[in-house]
Amino acid sequence: MKPVRVGICGLGTVGGGTFNVLTRNAEDIARRAGRPIVIEQVGHRSIHPDCDITGINATSDVFEVATNPNVDVLVELIGGYDTARELVLTAIANGKHVVTANKALIAVHGNEIFKAAHEKGVIVAFEAAVAGGIPVIKSLREGLGANRIEWVAGIINGTGNYILTHMRDEGRAFEDVLAEAQALGYAESDPTFDVEGIDAAHKLTILASIAYGVPLQFEKAFTEGISRITAEDVEQADNLGYVIKHLGISKRTDHGLELRVHPTLIPKERLLANVHGVKNAIAVMGDAVGPTLYYGAGAGAEPTASAVVADVLDVARDITTDHHYRVPYLAFSGIDEDVSQLPIMPMEDITTAYYLRLLAVDRPGVLARVATILAEQGMSIEALIQKEATEGELVPIILLTHRTKEKQMNEAIREIEAMADIAGPVTRIRVESLDEGE
Repeated sequence: MKPVRVGICGLGTVGGGTFNVLTRNAEDIARRAGRPIVIEQVGHRSIHPDCDITGINATSDVFEVATNPNVDVLVELIGGYDTARELVLTAIANGKHVVTANKALIAVHGNEIFKAAHEKGVIVAFEAAVAGGIPVIKSLREGLGANRIEWVAGIINGTGNYILTHMRDEGRAFEDVLAEAQALGYAESDPTFDVEGIDAAHKLTILASIAYGVPLQFEKAFTEGISRITAEDVEQADNLGYVIKHLGISKRTDHGLELRVHPTLIPKERLLANVHGVKNAIAVMGDAVGPTLYYGAGAGAEPTASAVVADVLDVARDITTDHHYRVPYLAFSGIDEDVSQLPIMPMEDITTAYYLRLLAVDRPGVLARVATILAEQGMSIEALIQKEATEGELVPIILLTHRTKEKQMNEAIREIEAMADIAGPVTRIRVESLDEGE
């Protein structure tokens, strides 16, 4: 059959890995696709040192690839928002299928891109945009197609998981482990996207759209980072039988969808609690299949290239199929802009349990007043840890509450922080059981 000709834009870590996998495994890939897949052109500003493009048509202008009439599939691996958006829309306008690993692009501009692709009858594939080499998008979109998805929860940023893992295993401070992660190349020099949850929110937005059949709504995701987590929080969570993980969580409720990224206490026995280092894992609860877990490398040159090339394979298989009969981009046909039937819930309306850490003057009546404030907001205490201290000294108090609405907890924390015997802000970490149906 006629070869599928690929244009790769970006030859950095993932682009170089994609080039090498396509080249090294060309024979096996061709057998799986039923036709050869060849690299027609590459567009790059720099070349990964492990990537040899000798004899390949190369250009520094990525838009030349997007308009090249010999290119069937454009692989966008340049990252970012604006240039990537323009590049992908240009490729679509020129009738090219698109494969991308750009989670920010899909989360923010995906609705526009999919609309343009549908009108042009071309494929946009983005497996590598979430969790690197883990095929979670294909699993959600196709493998779990019989299920009503109840919830999705995942460790979808390796940097944050590396930091929390080493804080727990070695009792170290956040700043210390972050510096180590930067030195090892696991964290960027500006780690904001990773440690403040923005990267995870991009990925969760995509997973939620595929799980529930709603448009991409990144701007409505609640995002909270891990930079205020202390070694003491990690230790106390352990004492209470929990592990702190930076999770992306989406749940279907009677009132709408939850879409939130934040530090979370989860029971030690949960599968997600035992995912360590830079690994990613996503748990999905379906009404028919029950709990499933997808685990593996969430980043890296060839793990991510594995997902990119798998998308290229899918394009090669479907390239002659009428676009009306292809699997929809976000799994559901006819996703409408009207999401009134399944809105994204504001964080203040979401119900969870809570871990609270406060620093209080050790004198009679302080803890009783804290308990009264919580009770007035309709919540009770499940567990309490208070260290010994000399009367009048500051002592940390650790509380674990039963489930309550976020708005009630916000009010309770405001009142507790206003107490004369409370020093500094109250630390609040949400608690989830993530019932796996055992």
